Amino acid sequence: MHRYPQEAALRDGRRVLLKPFRPEDVDALHEFFMRLPEIDRRFAWEHVEDRGVIEEWARNIDYSRTFPLLAWDDDRIVADATLHFRRTGPLRLVGRIRWLIDPAYRRQGLGTTLVHQLSMIAKENDLRRLTCMLISKLEEHAIEVLKSSGFKPFVIPGYGTDPDGNPHDMTMLVLEL
Repeated sequence: MHRYPQEAALRDGRRVLLKPFRPEDVDALHEFFMRLPEIDRRFAWEHVEDRGVIEEWARNIDYSRTFPLLAWDDDRIVADATLHFRRTGPLRLVGRIRWLIDPAYRRQGLGTTLVHQLSMIAKENDLRRLTCMLISKLEEHAIEVLKSSGFKPFVIPGYGTDPDGNPHDMTMLVLEL
């Protein structure tokens, strides 16, 4: 938390402000999710169209369990990234990351910046690995971004299921910290 807020420059010269999600960000985060293409919301890990989901996150913020990092352009959220911790069990040294980025801010280095920020936080918390699960066909660019950051990919055929019940190959990516 001590490093935020922090400014980040994008490839096209725009600048965004990175800071953790706080309860007063509920409206802006819900608006961000609603601006995303339907396909992004459809495959999100949670039902982000439901404002109640975001309100629940705000009521239960615990940065030692989930660290939510937002990218802001002026008064609009343009990306949401999270680092998920497990405090006990055999995977307690493995963090999971997730993110969603506004299409107008993709391919500008924002995803790489967010992954770098979450990797630093993971190291500071003595994690040994980071993982990310992505839908292989839909998120090819994100997979390439993670591979260029040192993540190793493992494709699991038919591992994921869309809302209609159709199977999808998933790529699990693992970074040794």
